[in-house]
Order: sequence, then structure tokens, then C-alpha cells
Amino acid sequence: MDILLSSLQSGLASLASYLAAHVLLCLVPAFFIAGGLSALVPQQSIIRFLGPNVSKWVSYPAAAGAGSLLAVCSCTIQPLFAGIYKKGAGLGPAITFLFFAPAANILALSYTGVALGADFAIARIVLALSFGIGIGMIMAILFRQGDAERLADAETFTGGEGISRKALIFLGALVALLIAGTLKLDFLTVAWLSVELPSTTAPAIQAVLDRLVPIDEAKGAEGLSLQGLVLIGLLGMIGAAAWRGLGLVDNGFNRLTWVALGLTALTLVFAALGMRVTENGLFLTLTGRTVAVAVLCSLLWPLARRFDPWDMQQWLWETWRFVKQIFPLLIVGVFLVGIIRNFIQPEWIQTIAGANTVLANMAGVVFGVFMYFPTLVEVPIAKMFLSLGMHPGPLIAYLMADPELSLQSILITSAIIGKLKAWTYVGLVAVFSTLAGLAYGAWVDGTSLLILGLLVGGFVTALVTALHFIGRAIPAR
Repeated sequence: MDILLSSLQSGLASLASYLAAHVLLCLVPAFFIAGGLSALVPQQSIIRFLGPNVSKWVSYPAAAGAGSLLAVCSCTIQPLFAGIYKKGAGLGPAITFLFFAPAANILALSYTGVALGADFAIARIVLALSFGIGIGMIMAILFRQGDAERLADAETFTGGEGISRKALIFLGALVALLIAGTLKLDFLTVAWLSVELPSTTAPAIQAVLDRLVPIDEAKGAEGLSLQGLVLIGLLGMIGAAAWRGLGLVDNGFNRLTWVALGLTALTLVFAALGMRVTENGLFLTLTGRTVAVAVLCSLLWPLARRFDPWDMQQWLWETWRFVKQIFPLLIVGVFLVGIIRNFIQPEWIQTIAGANTVLANMAGVVFGVFMYFPTLVEVPIAKMFLSLGMHPGPLIAYLMADPELSLQSILITSAIIGKLKAWTYVGLVAVFSTLAGLAYGAWVDGTSLLILGLLVGGFVTALVTALHFIGRAIPAR
């Protein structure tokens, strides 16, 4: 019974910490961006850059470049991936976008360099770029027939309108909101104004939260702050209002539509506010991030008014459709991860992954799946693994797998592209991450670059040859 209660507490703690700290400033804007891509971007403009018939020299770099700008995790990228996939992107470039954004975005790479060293950051970007494009191309070849059927209607377009200027500006403002809420630049983190509000209630509530959701750095449990508790309550209010406010918006705007949107803006601004419980009360900090989020939320209103009401209705309805499709799977996945993580002890790490072996690198991949942490949290966890004796090879395997393969992201990917494609993608990421760890670990252990280059070159040659024959065996449609 104690194990059951402990597991349930771990699952609930994982869910509470995630909802309070990681969903709001990245996932919420991502849903609205995905809705905008689906409702406001003409299908032909997607096909023009990411379609299956576009030159690989254009589509795959475009997908990787777009992903590098978004500081998002494997869950946050899902609604964006679903948006471009639905709008006619080829499976290969869409997979490259899905892989590259969480693995090698600008923020993740800079944080990796600061915390772990430039060697890890360089290895991460080189491996993520080659893997992201390579896995995308493999998926495109293996599922060429199914992708051709999916895009049969889309490929009949030869012209078509591009993205309108107002749509680009509107989507740009949404992307800026996402970036403002996630990047850790000086002008965003600097404090503009600080004030301490005396209160005896706040410390008492925080003490209760610390007992119910304790902090455990070894297991990645981040606890629950008073601000996080308020944010969870605001999320619940948004969901209640959006059920009819956004779910029925295709029939016209209603009062709950404005309530849901107003609560969303309030929640994002409150999430960007610095709030810390002290012995005497609450210490509030107005930062550049707070101001930037508030300004961008305010800017969206006049930008939205430039569109026809029907376009905005479709944007909000598509956004809510993505939320209903993805968010329940996210909740279940995060809860299960918390339960599973309760049974994994940090002291096992050195025994299992202390050397650069195939088993150790596979263990690094498994750590990435079952000890999944939201974006950027994998870096301090990797630093902890390194200090506990994990070999750099398995550590790279973990850093490659953790941003990509979580239980919740696997469930969501399956819902978007189907189980066969999703599990093929999972298998490819696992295999390539293991090979990346072996190669990097061999280099750290002193293997000459010449020998390592010959081995890697031989593997690439064998892979290209296999893909060539696979491509010839699978007729194009």
C-alpha cells in the first residue's frame, strides 16, 4: 500500500510540477500557433517549402531552420508538428522539424554549452542536424506510398496564394510571444521593479505544498510553488470557459470566448511574473519578460481585428481542436512518467552507464524515455548524471533521446501520424541515439578521428546503399 501511495504521489507531483512550470509560457502559445498555421496559412505555401516534391536541399534545411528557432520540448512541438503535417508538409521534412526543434534549438544548445561544455554543445548540434535530416529522409522513403495518398489532393495544386502579410505578422507575434516566454536573455530576465507584500498566509500555504509535493532534485521533482498552484487554478478556469467559448466559436463569438481569451492572457502574464514566497510574505518581481509578454498579448488584439471574423473563428476553433487532441494524452503521459520515475534510483546510473558500451548507451536512451524532463531540464539532469559517473557517450545518447522520446510524446505522435509511423520513428531515434553515444564516447576514450571517421563513413555508406535499394523496391505513386 505504501508503494502504491508513493507512486500515486509521484505521478501527481510530476503532473502538478509540469502544469505549474512548463505548460504555460511555451505550450499555450504553441497551441495558438498551430491553430494559426492550420486556419490562416494556405496549404500551397506549406507545400512550397516542406512538400514532398520540393527539393531536399530546400525542404529539410527549412524544417531544421524553423525548428532551431523554437525553444520547445517534445510535447510542445507536437501541436506545431500536427499543424504543418495537416497543412501538406511531406512526412520527411515534418519529421525533421519534429526531431530538431526540441533536440537542438538555440536555447538548448547555449544552455548545454554553459552547463556541460562546448564539446557537448557542438556534438549535440552536429548529431541532431544529421540525425534529424537522416531520420526524416528514411521515414519519407519507407512511407512514400502512404504519404503520396495523403497528399494526393494537395499535390494537384500548381499555383495558389502565398501567406498573406497580415498572417505573417500575426503568426510572427505569436512566435515572439513563445520566444519571450522561454528565452533567458538579459533584457528579459532583468528586474524592472520589485516589491515585498507582507503576508502570513502565503508562507503557511507554501509549507503545506512543500509537504504534499516535495522537491527531489535527484529524481527531477521540482515541487509546487504558490504561484504554480494559482496557475493550475487559472488553467482549470480557462478549460471550463474554452469548452464552449472556443469549442463552439465556429458558430460565432460568444461571451465565454472573450472570457477564455482574457483568462489566457492573464495567465501568461502572471506566469511571467516573478513570485517567491519569503518568511514575511510574497516577493514580487516585474521583469523584462513580464513586460514583453504583456505587450505582445496586447498587440495580438489589434492584429487579430485586421482579419475577417470567420478567419479568427477558424483560428480559435482549430486551436481548441489541437488542445482536445493533444492535451489529454499529455496529462496521462506526464502522470505515468512520474509513477515510473519513482522506481528508478539515481545510484543505478554509475553501475549501468559508467562505461561506453552498447548496453550503457542503450541505458542512456531508456533514461531519456522514462526519466523524461521538460525542455532544458534535461541539461542539469545530464550534469547530475555526469557527476554520478555516467560516461560521456551514454550521456550524449541520453541528451539525444530525452528531448525526443517521452511516453506522452509517443502517444501524441501516434495520434497524429499513426502507430506504425510513430513506432518506426521511435525505433530510428533509439538506434541513432545509441550509435551517437558510441561514436562520441569512443572519441572521448581516445579513438583517433581517422578510425572513427572510417567507421562512421562505412555506416553512412551502408545506410545510403540500403535506402537506395529500399527506394527502388517501393514504387512511387
